[in-house]
Amino acid sequence: MVFINLEDSRLKTGTTTVGLIYKDGVILAADKKATMGYLVASKEAEKVHHVIDAIGMTIAGSVGDAQAMIRLLRAELELYKYEHDHVTVRAAATLLANILRSSYKSFVPELVQLIVGGYDTQPRLFSIDAAGGIDEASEYTFSGSGSVIAVGVLEDDYKPGMNEKEAIELAVRAVKAATERDSASGGKGIDVAIMDKKGFRRLPKEEVNAILSKLVK
Repeated sequence: MVFINLEDSRLKTGTTTVGLIYKDGVILAADKKATMGYLVASKEAEKVHHVIDAIGMTIAGSVGDAQAMIRLLRAELELYKYEHDHVTVRAAATLLANILRSSYKSFVPELVQLIVGGYDTQPRLFSIDAAGGIDEASEYTFSGSGSVIAVGVLEDDYKPGMNEKEAIELAVRAVKAATERDSASGGKGIDVAIMDKKGFRRLPKEEVNAILSKLVK
């Protein structure tokens, strides 16, 4: 007889994700490892997602739950935008928090920890837990199993008013530090996204790899 531990067999992102505010926008970054128990199920998991306009989010926790949240949030925000013409970062974060709270109260919690960041009239950054708790960050935030390592880098080197280049390099360094010490974080490279008045864009892999190569030296 074989007893299956559903918790171990659930695909998880393991994860280190960070979000930080710089002078002109928001940076979101994450590692790329997904695990299933002790098995590395993927080294190229996508944990930074475009939601709508200049708004993005990072995921940590159960992959299935997180992907369901992304699909639902996108659909709801498209309807919201149709009625209100535009979507603020706070509105997106609040809607997501309400969805998670509803699931939590129905005793079917979504096993996720999420970061929502973006730019409307200014850079905004929110952390949201599985129970729908929402917290706005004025500088940076983090999630996942490796976050206790990443936050040390952020606390040491974050400076208000950083430019885009400085913010990107700090986010990459924070995630990289976590992948070196947290067994559930890692994978092939680091995902980085920038949100500013121009919209949402991903940093090309070549540019991320160039930053990583400097860190190795």
